[in-house]
Amino acid sequence: MLRLINIELFKLRHSRSAKIMTILYFSLFLSAALLSTIKFDFGPFNFRLADQGIYNFPYTWHFMSFFVAFLKIILAIVIVSMMSSEYTNRTLKQNLIDGLSKKEFVLSKFYVSVLYALCSTILLFVVTLVLGLIFSDYDEVQIIFSDLEYIGGYFVKLLGFFSLCLFLGLLVKRSAFALGFLFLLWIVEGIISISVNKTNFDFISDYTPLNAMWQLIPEPITRLDIINSAAKQLNAEIMQDYSVSIVSIITVLFWTFLCVFGSYRLLKKRDL
Repeated sequence: MLRLINIELFKLRHSRSAKIMTILYFSLFLSAALLSTIKFDFGPFNFRLADQGIYNFPYTWHFMSFFVAFLKIILAIVIVSMMSSEYTNRTLKQNLIDGLSKKEFVLSKFYVSVLYALCSTILLFVVTLVLGLIFSDYDEVQIIFSDLEYIGGYFVKLLGFFSLCLFLGLLVKRSAFALGFLFLLWIVEGIISISVNKTNFDFISDYTPLNAMWQLIPEPITRLDIINSAAKQLNAEIMQDYSVSIVSIITVLFWTFLCVFGSYRLLKKRDL
């Protein structure tokens, strides 16, 4: 496994676009987190997002996992470019000539996807923990390390998304087309969701790949104390399950396996 990872890391180190997008991703990651700690003064109006309770333990694990996940599209560009460059630079054929099997080739890409997802997850954990320790109203160890299921859900979400991008990159061989197919898939799943809404088959949309990844971490906004207080004043009650569903995790892991296996079968049958 380490040999395969080293091969891919060597290629990434010599890819200017991959280095730029990776640096951009982690820079935006840190900037988005730190921006919320800045206090904005507009005359008598003072505002700081951190004062709204978003860094209170254990809620902050949920909040950060949900919103930071939007940045995954930047790393998705790296994943599809990593695959398409194999065709444009003819390194795929050379790797196979040098003795790398098609199975090992696909696994090397998957291992790097796992590495990206793992590094992003570790960074999310560290940044969230630090900001929580600074701004949270709660400092009990039991409270701090509760709700870590969202960190695990974040990892699974990224892994599933990167595996899908890996498959699309191999399928169409061009990064722009792969991202276009990803956007098209999003539209198709949206149409499916609308079509089956309020029918006996509305559960179908829960198991499509992008919808399953989206539902893995429920939205956290309505969980904020300020939102719940406003709802109570309006005599409204927010009824929602905010937990990370084991069904969603299994669904995303199933799509992850299907994408990786599909990539291997596609490459195995393709005439290079």
